[in-house]
Amino acid sequence: MTGPQRDPHATDDPSGSAGEGTPADQPVGEPGQPRRSGLRNPEAAVRGLGAGTLALEALVLLLAIQPVRVVGGDLSGAAIGVVVALAVAAVVLAGMMRRSWAWNAGTVLQGLLILGGLLHWSLFGLGVIFALVWAYALHVRRVILG
Repeated sequence: MTGPQRDPHATDDPSGSAGEGTPADQPVGEPGQPRRSGLRNPEAAVRGLGAGTLALEALVLLLAIQPVRVVGGDLSGAAIGVVVALAVAAVVLAGMMRRSWAWNAGTVLQGLLILGGLLHWSLFGLGVIFALVWAYALHVRRVILG
C-alpha cells in the first residue's frame, strides 16, 4: 500500500457536515429535483439494457437446444417447442421495450422459463440464471429512472 486512502466524500469540517445541510454525495442543485444519472438519455439506456438482456436470453435458449439433447437426454419435442416459443417471445419483447408493459412481460417470460423446468431440468436451470439477470436489470432500471 502507498498509504492511507482518503474518502472522497469526507470533509475537513470537524462537525462532519458537508455544508449547508446537503449530503456529500448529492449534487448541489435546485431542491426537490431528482438526482440525475449522468446519462444523456437514461430511458434509452435502460431500454437498451432490457432489450440486450432479452436478446441474449433468446440466443442462449436457441443455442442450448442441441447440447441439451445430446448431453441431457430426453428433451422431448414439446420441450424444444417451448424453448423456441420462449426465444421468439424474448426477441419480440426485446423489440418492444419502448412499451411500458414490456418490462412486466419480460418478468412473466422468466417465470415461464422456470416453469419449463417441468419439461426438462436444464430449462429450470436456465430460468433461474436468466431470472437473476433480469432481476438485476430491473434493479438497474429502478436506480437509474427512480
